[in-house]
Amino acid sequence: MVKKKIGNLSTYLSEIAVHGMQEKKGHDIVRLDLRDLNSSVSDYFIVCNADSSTQVKAIADSVEDEIYKSTQATPWRKEGLENAEWIILDYFDVVIHIFRTEKRDFYGIEDLWGDAQTTTYQSA
Repeated sequence: MVKKKIGNLSTYLSEIAVHGMQEKKGHDIVRLDLRDLNSSVSDYFIVCNADSSTQVKAIADSVEDEIYKSTQATPWRKEGLENAEWIILDYFDVVIHIFRTEKRDFYGIEDLWGDAQTTTYQSA
């Protein structure tokens, strides 16, 4: 069964997340559209990487702030804040992954969801 596309809220949330990443110079920003995949766990995965744990945390804070300012939404779940090697912000239909560069290469999220439609963004 394919997930039903309901409104544009998840698309809007994903665009805000990308903007928050761009504000703190996230590298290699990619949005994976999972809506048409049978085994998808959310509508979008947004992925980027950063050069340091400090920058990973700054990007996560920026994404969270931008989403809250625009929608008053807070993440359902946050993981990885202690070490800031890989932070996940889970907004149910949009899951944001912020990696240290070497961790992103190791986990290869984009490869795991290779059938997803991919959109690449530049840093601001």
